[in-house]
Amino acid sequence: MKSVDTITRLSACGIKPSVQRVAVMDYLRTHYTHPTAEEIHSALAPSMPTLSKTTVYNTLRLLVESGAVRQLPVGERGACFDADLSPHAHFLCRGCGRVFDLCRSADRPEELARLPEGFAVEQVELVLRGRCADCRQREAGVSEKQSTD
Repeated sequence: MKSVDTITRLSACGIKPSVQRVAVMDYLRTHYTHPTAEEIHSALAPSMPTLSKTTVYNTLRLLVESGAVRQLPVGERGACFDADLSPHAHFLCRGCGRVFDLCRSADRPEELARLPEGFAVEQVELVLRGRCADCRQREAGVSEKQSTD
């Protein structure tokens, strides 16, 4: 699927839009699951049998270096990637490993921490870790069942 918006975004970041690069970027722009390189490869390989894992890894490295996507510092499943470059935070569920987007009310870094004089913030990454609602509900159900046994 060659999305005109994807080709425009790649070109704006100085990336030549090859078939593989467009496919990886389209996947990231349409799947908000914060996938790993392995997950992207598994999803694209059936429709692109010649797509190698190395190509996916190299494409992701290029996309991150050019600023087209960001690599998330969550690391539970491996490196995760996000095409949403708007200021937002992430929530990592320690139960299921999913990563959720969260709105961030403080878009000004100086509101998050007092910086020493002369420092300049270029990027803020906020990751909250805990249990998502589904995992908490599932764990509560297990606890209730164990207490009745």
